[in-house]
Amino acid sequence: MRAYTVVLDTNVLVSGLRSRRGASYKLLTLLGNGRFGIAVSVPLVIEYEKALLDPRTKVPLSRADVGKFIDYICTIADKRKIYYLWRPCLPDPSDDMLLELAVAGRCDFVVTYNIRDFRGVERFGIRILKPGQFLNLLGEQ
Repeated sequence: MRAYTVVLDTNVLVSGLRSRRGASYKLLTLLGNGRFGIAVSVPLVIEYEKALLDPRTKVPLSRADVGKFIDYICTIADKRKIYYLWRPCLPDPSDDMLLELAVAGRCDFVVTYNIRDFRGVERFGIRILKPGQFLNLLGEQ
């Protein structure tokens, strides 16, 4: 089976760490198992950390545990630089960052709950899937 490369939107991490039920949590449990790879960039890692430490997201992890999780993500991920060459393309600048990372990382998918925010990205050869759809593709649901 071919290993896909994906960009995980921050909302997937927050959802997966808030609850042990659901597709996001299942997806996070599969990180690093070789079934798929993830791509990250410095701005995305900063966004992950900011969101996971924000008390409004209600992620039940200590600051130290968030740090360990982010370190793990950085250890297993394909790290890419993004250069902001063709923005804006999408209505939300943080979504542009994800799209640009997906293009730079030659990713197959962006996994997010915000499907409609990524209309038109097919022209870049990238598909947008919800976590459950990606798990189905992997044969995990």
